[in-house]
Amino acid sequence: QVELAESGGGLVQAGGSLRLSCAASGSIFSANLMGWYRQAPGKQRELVAVITGGGVPTYTSSVKGRFTISRDNAKNTVSLQMISLEPEDTAVYYCWAQITTTQAKGYEYPYWGQGTQVTVSS
Repeated sequence: QVELAESGGGLVQAGGSLRLSCAASGSIFSANLMGWYRQAPGKQRELVAVITGGGVPTYTSSVKGRFTISRDNAKNTVSLQMISLEPEDTAVYYCWAQITTTQAKGYEYPYWGQGTQVTVSS
């Protein structure tokens, strides 16, 4: 019983900022890799950013220097601070996490949030 809940999406003008947050809840033994994917209309879902349990981030090239991913291991949350947003950033953003549950400590399984819409107007 693990749930990822995203928040923070919305409509902004180009050049604006948004902060996305994702809270994982349930029978979590450990949250390992955590990150954000996005899917724009007519495109496949792509990885935006991922962060290790130790806090080491990786970004797709199109968002480097504009997006910052962070996590709070004590709260099982991951956030994405987005600045200088562009219309090309418009997409549904999905929280993603590789999680080991307390019931099955020998496994890690990918969990997905329901998604939050980010729309950047030009």
